[in-house]
Amino acid sequence: MATKKIVLKVGDDVSTDIIYPGRFMATVLPTETPQFAFADNTAFNGKLKAGGIPAGSVILGGNNFGCGSSREQAVSCLKGHELTIVARNIARIFLQSAINLGLDIVICPSIEAAEGDELEIAQGRVFNRTSGESFAIEPLPKARQAIIDAGGLVSYTRKLLMETVNR
Repeated sequence: MATKKIVLKVGDDVSTDIIYPGRFMATVLPTETPQFAFADNTAFNGKLKAGGIPAGSVILGGNNFGCGSSREQAVSCLKGHELTIVARNIARIFLQSAINLGLDIVICPSIEAAEGDELEIAQGRVFNRTSGESFAIEPLPKARQAIIDAGGLVSYTRKLLMETVNR
């Protein structure tokens, strides 16, 4: 299993407006939203736009990650960079959008880690390879995880339809 580096650690109650500021709502295309991910964090946004953050890198959130509005652009901008979100818990609406769009999310209520730490996610646990600690993951229901694993609701539905056609 590959390790993933924490490239940004944020606190509790990170809202969708922090992830995808409302002033960019005129742009809703998933091909365009990634350029505005964490736009007000100019250093981090600059690294994202310059391609300086590898796919699969982790944003570590605290409690209530993605709270606020139901704008799915907050999810699509992170999905566009193929980031993984590991958080103590995730706001309900953001969680549903993340599932629908296939964003890689991990709910880990007791995670302790710092920016720069290397994580390995396997066997229902997050292993912090930097500190040597491990933490239990709160699993998603199998049906919801299957949607994420398929890349989102559209891909999942397409897969089911193709399986039906090919029977």
